[in-house]
Amino acid sequence: MVQIINTLDPAHEVDTHDAEAVNKAENRSLYASRAAIHPKSVHGTFRRLKWILLVVLLGIYYIAPWLRWDRPGDAPDQAILIDLANRRFYFFFIEIWPQEFYYVAGLLIMAGVGLFLVTSLFGRAWCGYACPQTVWTDLYIWVESKIEGDRNARIRLDAAPWSAGKLLKRGSTMLVWLLIAIATGGFWVFYFADAPTLLRELVTGQAASVAYFTIAILTATTFTFAGFMREQVCTYMCPWPRIQGAMLDEESLIVTYNAWRGEPRMAGRKKAEAQGLKVGDCVDCNACVAVCPMGIDIRDGNQLECINCALCIDACDAVMEKIGKPKGLINYTTSSLYAANVAGKNEHWNWRHLLRPRTAIYFTMWAGVGIAMLVTLLNRTQLDVNVVPDRNPLYVTLSDGAIRNGYTVKILNKRQEERTFRLTVENLPGASMEMVGEQGQKGTSFDIRVAPDKLKAVKIYVTTSDPGVIVSDRVNFDFRVEELNPNGQAETAAYDAIFHAPAKKE
Repeated sequence: MVQIINTLDPAHEVDTHDAEAVNKAENRSLYASRAAIHPKSVHGTFRRLKWILLVVLLGIYYIAPWLRWDRPGDAPDQAILIDLANRRFYFFFIEIWPQEFYYVAGLLIMAGVGLFLVTSLFGRAWCGYACPQTVWTDLYIWVESKIEGDRNARIRLDAAPWSAGKLLKRGSTMLVWLLIAIATGGFWVFYFADAPTLLRELVTGQAASVAYFTIAILTATTFTFAGFMREQVCTYMCPWPRIQGAMLDEESLIVTYNAWRGEPRMAGRKKAEAQGLKVGDCVDCNACVAVCPMGIDIRDGNQLECINCALCIDACDAVMEKIGKPKGLINYTTSSLYAANVAGKNEHWNWRHLLRPRTAIYFTMWAGVGIAMLVTLLNRTQLDVNVVPDRNPLYVTLSDGAIRNGYTVKILNKRQEERTFRLTVENLPGASMEMVGEQGQKGTSFDIRVAPDKLKAVKIYVTTSDPGVIVSDRVNFDFRVEELNPNGQAETAAYDAIFHAPAKKE
């Protein structure tokens, strides 16, 4: 350890050893340059699983904006659309309005609790298989290997001086990376506008500047994170590696090197056995290190950088198969099973390890939110009513002594068809209504036609000419809205309003 020397103290004498330590400390950088990691290609169960998930997830991302769904009226015929301009979210037959944002909040809660559940069961499975950083990095590494070669070829290319061949390979790799990054940013904006229309506008230069800016930002981040930063994003930028420690317990499945079986490791296994030395199953081939996208050695134990991608399991199993040893020297296991095997109990994992209080609580929370959202969604009405009273003035006393209040009644038709509703005043004796813009129309009810998937606001004056019903300066009554001539069951809604009047004199 470098000694800290108080150079301000004249009484302190610096010997030669201390001076050398100080010089070394002054010349030492606080930051280490990133060492490029070139993972070796590997074949096996977990690599196939990662390829399947990569194709499925990227397929969903790139195809979903182009799925069509017939919608009447002005709404775009897009199955999945976040329409910020009209404050609407479409998901096939489901339409979410701004006042129904609690559905989005519920989905976010389910995603968070679901991540806790998956982590408590299978460790950092999200990081290893489904995280966008992992998916796009895998794609970039695949492109790199196809153009520049596998691990050893890429290492040699790194060390080689710049030449026409090296420039061609690196340039081709980065060109494909850039095209993938542009597609990533471009397809993201298609979720926020009608995809075919926006594509034409982007190509012809007629799209809004925010669309080009968003594509540029996502292109730059994808190109940089997946192409150059890779494991640094997971280790230094993402907070989840540090949070996930609180989600794990002794029964969580994590990728583990079984040192109780592999140690002492030795490369010259046959020679050591011939000499009567005790050796473990690990032949110290470093295959697990060569395939790791994080550049770590799983044999050093559970580490912050490990994303539980399990590629080291595939690499080690292939080696074990070659030397005639059982697979599973590196495998998914739990801390409790590892401790049991160290104690010589030879226990194995089974599905009962999934059932424990922590996972039961997470699953109950996740399922509870999901069921509540589903029940609410299935029972929600396609009619919503809101009433905004006039505030200035609260009431008007007419020349004949009648009292009038003004209201803006907003009727929301959530269906994809035009509907007619009857607006009625209830629980206010002697009251009549007048609709602004409808000259001469007065009464206790009005029929209002609302276009498909639209909100209609009407200005209503409510007047009572019977002062006897006004017992205080605030009288509760109801606006009732009832659907007329429905195709199915008629929907009704009521809004509790307040009628303001002069305060009664004592």
